[in-house]
Amino acid sequence: MREPNGLLAAGGDLSVARLLQAYRCGVFPWYSAAEPILWWSPDPRMVLYCEELKVSRSLAKNARNKGYEVRIDTAFERVLEGCADREEGTWLGGSMRAAYLGLHGSGYAHSFETWRDGQLVGGLYGVALGRMFFGESMFSRATDASKVALVALVGELRARGFPLIDCQMHTRLLASLGARDISRRTFLRALGPLVNYPQVPGTWNVAT
Repeated sequence: MREPNGLLAAGGDLSVARLLQAYRCGVFPWYSAAEPILWWSPDPRMVLYCEELKVSRSLAKNARNKGYEVRIDTAFERVLEGCADREEGTWLGGSMRAAYLGLHGSGYAHSFETWRDGQLVGGLYGVALGRMFFGESMFSRATDASKVALVALVGELRARGFPLIDCQMHTRLLASLGARDISRRTFLRALGPLVNYPQVPGTWNVAT
């Protein structure tokens, strides 16, 4: 596929089996409500190598002093809703949310949630296959809340032997945290051994 935007195909369904097959091939769904299901493999691809995470002094200070607590997989559906709640509209419609709830119920999709005073103030979710994590979306309702969740995610992944996070598309926020663009070829070369690493799916219930 040579098109730089990475659109591969349209159609199909969002079953757990099809989604897992797509992720194993470095492909993910992304579409609006008026469109058919669109499948993407962008070139270049933004990734975050866990060892390259950049934590600024201000982020570290906020993580310590803002009263944040990070939990894993305690409010997955609410994280989906938070990620979908955007003024500019969302690609995370009802069918997509249902699909990722299915992946979560099967033990493949996980949420990292930032809480303060009993309130969910930020978080992210993604898909874990083998030793590869595919980041999908994040949201924040308080200063650095989504970044705090990402730092916790990286810590958990490093403890589990995951070296790499797929960030999909380039954003300045992710670049500021150490993510960078690599070619599709480089990404796919790294992907194969990681997604095929034997690992039993299950709930990640270790709070950080």
